[in-house]
Amino acid sequence: MKRFWTLAAPLPQDGGFRVQLDKRLVKLPSGAPLSVASLKLAEAIAQEWNRTGAEFTPDDLPLTQMVCTAQERVALHREEVIRQLAAYGLNDLLCYRAEGPPELAARQHAQWDPWLRWLNATHGIGLITTIGLMPVNQLPWTKEKLEALLAVRDDAALAALGVLIPALGSFVLGLAAAEGALEAQAACAAAALDELWQAEQWGDDPLDEARRTRVLADVSAALGFLNLTRA
Repeated sequence: MKRFWTLAAPLPQDGGFRVQLDKRLVKLPSGAPLSVASLKLAEAIAQEWNRTGAEFTPDDLPLTQMVCTAQERVALHREEVIRQLAAYGLNDLLCYRAEGPPELAARQHAQWDPWLRWLNATHGIGLITTIGLMPVNQLPWTKEKLEALLAVRDDAALAALGVLIPALGSFVLGLAAAEGALEAQAACAAAALDELWQAEQWGDDPLDEARRTRVLADVSAALGFLNLTRA
């Protein structure tokens, strides 16, 4: 897409804030004007539009995308979104452990077990781990507990978790990051533990490194969005 505006700025309207590009309002895919309750979020959205170059893609506008997701996907399909996110917890990355070598298994134990304990201590949800890749069956009530944990969150929080959890491949790490227990860099390092261990042994792949950089950017943007919605 090509840039067609000179300046983006927040605009107070109807008890909330919209974002205008010169004289034109930023709109959702449905055609409705984008509107948020937080002035700080509106200012940040305007800033990301101002940072774009002469040509840009939606990936250059992560905050705008998350607002669109919250208002036009999550708000309309909450139950489906909750089911999809809870499914990550039933097959969480942290539950599948390497058979070896011992150094890798020990690293997984040291870095992943504390977050499984955090989930249990904080939210009363214990997940079962296994060795290898064969699917593990969690306790029968785990699905309901995961879904209930998500159901109390607002649309914006679910939109942010909809970025965090898939990006990290882990319900546990995504939730811990969203709740402020885990910083973006540490969450991404934990999610990429196996890959980073392999890189130490055999050298890093530039494609893997680039992917990890994108994941960190996505996770950082989602956490920034969450903080702005709470401001």
